[in-house]
Amino acid sequence: MTKSLDLVAIGRSSVDLYGQQAGGRLEDMGSFAKYVGGSPTNTAIGVARLGLKSALITRVGADHMGRFITEQLVREGVDVSAVGADPERLTALVILGIRDREQFPLIFYRENCADMAIDIGDIDERLVTCAGAVLVNGTHLSTVSVFEASLKAIEFAKSSGGKVVFDVDYRPVLWGLTGKDLGENRYVASNAVSERLQSILPYCDLVVGTEEEMRILGGNDDTISAIRAVRRTTDALLVCKLGAEGCVAFLGEIPSEVEDGLLVQGLPVEVFNVLGAGDAFMAGFLSGWLRNAPVEECCRLANACGAIVVSRHGCAPAMPTKAELDSFLGRTDIPFRVREDRDLEHLHWATTRLNHYGELSVLAIDHRSQFEELIRDLGCSDERVSQFKQLALSALDRVAGGDPRFGMLIDDRFGFSVLAELADRNYWIGRPIETPRSRPLEFEGDDDVGMELNSWPLTHVVKCLASYHPDDPPELKERQERQLLRLYSACRRTGHELLLEIIPPSHLTVDEETTARALDRLYDIGIRPDWWKLEPSSDQSAWANIVRVIEDRDPLCRGILMLGLSAPIPDLIASFNAAARFPLIKGFAVGRSIFHDVATDWLSDRIDDEEAISTMASRLSALVEGWRSARAESGAGQ
Repeated sequence: MTKSLDLVAIGRSSVDLYGQQAGGRLEDMGSFAKYVGGSPTNTAIGVARLGLKSALITRVGADHMGRFITEQLVREGVDVSAVGADPERLTALVILGIRDREQFPLIFYRENCADMAIDIGDIDERLVTCAGAVLVNGTHLSTVSVFEASLKAIEFAKSSGGKVVFDVDYRPVLWGLTGKDLGENRYVASNAVSERLQSILPYCDLVVGTEEEMRILGGNDDTISAIRAVRRTTDALLVCKLGAEGCVAFLGEIPSEVEDGLLVQGLPVEVFNVLGAGDAFMAGFLSGWLRNAPVEECCRLANACGAIVVSRHGCAPAMPTKAELDSFLGRTDIPFRVREDRDLEHLHWATTRLNHYGELSVLAIDHRSQFEELIRDLGCSDERVSQFKQLALSALDRVAGGDPRFGMLIDDRFGFSVLAELADRNYWIGRPIETPRSRPLEFEGDDDVGMELNSWPLTHVVKCLASYHPDDPPELKERQERQLLRLYSACRRTGHELLLEIIPPSHLTVDEETTARALDRLYDIGIRPDWWKLEPSSDQSAWANIVRVIEDRDPLCRGILMLGLSAPIPDLIASFNAAARFPLIKGFAVGRSIFHDVATDWLSDRIDDEEAISTMASRLSALVEGWRSARAESGAGQ
């Protein structure tokens, strides 16, 4: 029977709040990063990133955190048709920290939480029967309703020829066996827990657990004796995780020593954070096992995924993509401190960015100095400028109608309320960080640009305009490059995409090689922005040089947006013909050509709101139609 899904996972789904200061107590954490969490949820994301089709059966609260989980799962490509929003219970939370190489304190906030209220009615028979395997987790067997729901899912899977995967996933605190401040404790013997877990074994095709988990599953404090007890109950493939040592698989009879099974060595990487490594291991193993790969290969994939995640902060966001995993396994120089390997981390960043943009039409109204001049010349107020930027959003809405292929570049000085409204739209959002007209480059806000970006929502793309020329005087060039490196590093640390706008100063010579040389130099010093914003040009040779540099230096770059430089709309449309043949050029981000004279007239009370909106909408629409027509004629978008 052909299956439309590879895996359906059932169980825990929470929000992880990770302490961002490593090396101290949870009591001393000052800030936390928010990630999707919960073992089966992490695994569902992990297998999706590795190219499989996964779904999740769980409940989240009908609250902000629940919506965060669901939205993130959708972005990751996980089927959420069986993720229910529970109006009576809150989404589970977990507070986590990194104390040292051995201690990872965590607190589970799971009192009457949504995901522990799953019952038989939540199990979607259609979803389970169309999956190659169902994944159940030991933690969710701790309550009667979830235990019964897991058995129902197993029944549906077995009846349709699907496989059953059991992740022992033992957390004593969630069985009421330890104090609530001992969430990191991995093992407490309990006959009652062993009996409950063993009841699942006769149905299983694959069982995965750590040595401690195998002990609780087998009801014996000796690992090999416990695994033998497990074998007496199931013929499933048994996989025991050995941490840094790798893993061992048992396909049949259990030998006298753990290491006498099919032992696959781990990879020598620095342990930074063990939390989530087991879920990555499971995702890696399933990426092979569900494709009928040899068990040894499944173990190799699992060990690699675990090694990657154990070296990073977080669980779900640290999961590797297939491209990243292939690159990691293809290397002969696997780095000990994985998170410090720039090439691998860039590959991880670029292949886990969410949303794909084949085309982007952006209304750029992030201008500040130009509006300050209008305020001075016309005697109007800051508030009036803010109101005009609201009209610009209305113009964008009129053309875009919620289409995600549109976006807006908007500042927080005059456009704070617009930024707030854009949070509920589906548009691309860019926001400037540079001090207007600064050369050498300076940043607005906090002196520490990283601290400034920490206050920005992650949906805001950081836009930085640099007046930069590859032949700038050495001192100026070095200072600007140092600033750009600071910004690039800050964006990677905070998780913001970067749009770098390069405009050579008008007093220096510019030819068909100038911008390409500027980009090449910035790549040389280690800057790989997600987007470039560049001047329009009718010179196809100049565009060819630019595109060649980007494709050679960063094939994963999202692309180029053309700026407007106040050019008349017909001139911009004419320049599209030269650019449209290059697929890497995704569209435009144009501002003053659309709004400047409209702003002057509206702020002078010569036109009303509707005329301002309709004029800007008409110009934006003309640019969109011009770009799409040029792209269609070039054939590059096909």
